[in-house]
Amino acid sequence: MAAELCLLLLLFCGSTISEVQPIYKPPPGTLDFGFVPAKTYDTGAYHEPGAIGILFKIVHAFLYLVQPNTFPQDLIRKLAQQQFGNTQGDYQKAIYYEIGFIVSAALGLLFILLLPLVGLCFCMCRCCDNCGGEMHQRQKKNADCQRSCFATFLFVASLIISVGVLCAYAANQHLTNQVRGAKKLVNSNFKDLKIFLNDTPAQIDYLVSQYNTTKDKALSDLNNVGPVLGTRVQEQLGKEVRPALDAALTMAGAIRETKEALENVSVSVEVLQEGTERLHANLTDVKMHLSNTLNDSACNAAQAASTCNIIRNSLGQLTINANFSGLPGVSSQLAKVNDVLKIDLSSLVQKGYAAFNDTPDLVVNQTKNILSDIKSVLESIGSNITTFTRALPVQKILADLMVYLTQSETYVQDYFPIVEQYDFYRWLGCLILCCMLVLILVFYYLGLLCGTCGYDKHASPTTRGCISNTGGNFLMAGVGFSFLFSWVLMIVVVLTFVTGGNVEKLVCEPFEDKNLFKVLDTPYLLNKHWKNYLAGIIFKNPNVNLTFEKVYSDCKENKGIYTSLHLEHLFNINELLNISMYTEDVALKIEHIQINLSKIILLDEIGKENLLNFSSSGIDGIDFSAYLTEINKSVTKVDLLSFANDLEARADQLPKGALENALKGHANNIRMIHNQQVVPLEQAMSTLNQSIRLLKRTSSELMVKVKNVISAVNAAQNLINNNASQVIVQETKKYMDTIIGYFEQYTEWVKESISMEVAACKPIANVIDTAVDIFLCSYIADSVNTFWFGLGGSSMFLIPAIIFAVKLSKYYRRMDTEDVYDDSVEQW
Repeated sequence: MAAELCLLLLLFCGSTISEVQPIYKPPPGTLDFGFVPAKTYDTGAYHEPGAIGILFKIVHAFLYLVQPNTFPQDLIRKLAQQQFGNTQGDYQKAIYYEIGFIVSAALGLLFILLLPLVGLCFCMCRCCDNCGGEMHQRQKKNADCQRSCFATFLFVASLIISVGVLCAYAANQHLTNQVRGAKKLVNSNFKDLKIFLNDTPAQIDYLVSQYNTTKDKALSDLNNVGPVLGTRVQEQLGKEVRPALDAALTMAGAIRETKEALENVSVSVEVLQEGTERLHANLTDVKMHLSNTLNDSACNAAQAASTCNIIRNSLGQLTINANFSGLPGVSSQLAKVNDVLKIDLSSLVQKGYAAFNDTPDLVVNQTKNILSDIKSVLESIGSNITTFTRALPVQKILADLMVYLTQSETYVQDYFPIVEQYDFYRWLGCLILCCMLVLILVFYYLGLLCGTCGYDKHASPTTRGCISNTGGNFLMAGVGFSFLFSWVLMIVVVLTFVTGGNVEKLVCEPFEDKNLFKVLDTPYLLNKHWKNYLAGIIFKNPNVNLTFEKVYSDCKENKGIYTSLHLEHLFNINELLNISMYTEDVALKIEHIQINLSKIILLDEIGKENLLNFSSSGIDGIDFSAYLTEINKSVTKVDLLSFANDLEARADQLPKGALENALKGHANNIRMIHNQQVVPLEQAMSTLNQSIRLLKRTSSELMVKVKNVISAVNAAQNLINNNASQVIVQETKKYMDTIIGYFEQYTEWVKESISMEVAACKPIANVIDTAVDIFLCSYIADSVNTFWFGLGGSSMFLIPAIIFAVKLSKYYRRMDTEDVYDDSVEQW
């Protein structure tokens, strides 16, 4: 039934998503499907024994000494296949493996047989006044030393027996406590199994519901086909279109800059021509007035003659240096550029930009019909999911399993009081066995107490006190009960030792290291016709490689039941997750998308003609060298400010008077000419310099630049008109991959979820761990082994305790006769 449920759950999951054939490529966008809902299982399949765990480890170490051999897989296989004993070596191997248990059990049987017989002979011997039965004690020099040694040895033996009794009692009580607490663990396992059954449909529903996430994302992209597909097409075409339009727009800006530069040249030349004429006239006047001043009679004086001569010789520097009157004009070039600017080339280029930017809208308008068909396909997938979901009888199977589980739980709950009742009988029986040893210990301890406290070393054997005599009687009573109970205790020890020890070595340890599963996975072991038993049960195909060990390990890791049971052999999820039927329809419809971009005009013929007119405007014919030659000259041959300062300094060298004042007046006049005329001319020359250099750069290979721009625009236009279809096909394919990629993501997620999360089978592993590791091994085997370990140890130490008690009682009991001091050895 469980296998059928698993198969049906997987069939349900797979069929609901049978729309995807995974040719997985990482999609551009990752979908978030969230987490498959899963509750936490309560059962912790691990037992911590507490302080008694130390005793368990000691017992495990003892069992390893008794039986250190590895797990006999071959012998177990032969035994299970009823082939054990076919060869003589099988018995030898079995004896070799069990030699530790055989020897230990043989010693126990010898103990069981001999100790009652020895006790019977001992009693009969004492009845004949032998073996210490004669109430006569010979005196010895070392009597006190012997008495002390016997008392010490008996006390130590009693302590060891007491420790063994405590171990046995602790193990007995531990088993009872665990049995009483097992009900909670059983209920926890049933609860987890119910969660396992109840949560599986919800997990399946969640997987199905997440198809809406895929569908919504696909519909969102389809509804935004313009921004998605249109933008992609635009980006690919834009790699050539935008640089071409940018170059055309740059050229339009260059035309405007050329016009401004030509205007600046025209104005600057006019300003410079007029300014230099005025400057020449003013400098001529200054020279004339300076010359008249220097002709004054004051300059003939001996003190002023040399200074006047120096000034007179420097007057030739007061003249203009640059001559702008001969520069050619640019009016014809300016007129042609103005004609070019009558057509707004920038506006034409912007229209090209606008037309190209409308690509997403063109895609939307031209894909409306196809997109509606694709949306219909997506909706039909959802309808198929709903139809198939309703057709599967998942709830009925789950309900049947839940009824079966509930009945099993009821049976266990009803049977549990019986288990507790029988455990009480077991506990009582083990307690009686412990009480047997306790009774013996009570006699030994009372004997030691009374004998030690009542002993009087000055009293003779015949005159010993009542307390001392009672101590001796207690010791002999302990000896008697030891002979009566020891063989019964040893019978229990041998039986529990052989049973519990072999359970530990043949079940618990192999279960822990998984060797037990390897035996169960032996081909043809459990069924001589089936190679793999578990596969034969689930798949009816024993050739499938499905092992108990792998199933247990996977469930231990809480993997999905699909992975754990290798249900791909019954239900191949890769085949059922085949969406090719739907994706082919979607792909064909997407591939049929035809987008016509021929309406996009980047730059019309008027704009191209405008560019050609600009290239033939004649700016490349301007005599830039003539302009630059004059621009690089200074306005005057000498710096007027320096000349004025020098003139004023020389005037200061003259005697005070009219000549000095006149020269200083001329210096101030020169400074005023510089500030009012030379500075504006220098500014005009700077403007002319910038404009000429701009025109020179612009005119450099202007025709080539314009032709390159036009060629780039034509190439981009040709790409749109003739080769855009190829780009559109490529981008449409990417767009199709994106849409289908959403379904592939969904498929991969569903496969991963079914394999690892849906119907996680941790409760199954917990049930096995609870039954074997916890109940059988930790609760029962460890407790039983610790019980026989304590009981057996105590029973073995009864032998030395009997010997020491008999020897010691002779020193405590009141004798009938006594001897004088005798150094001979006492015989009994």
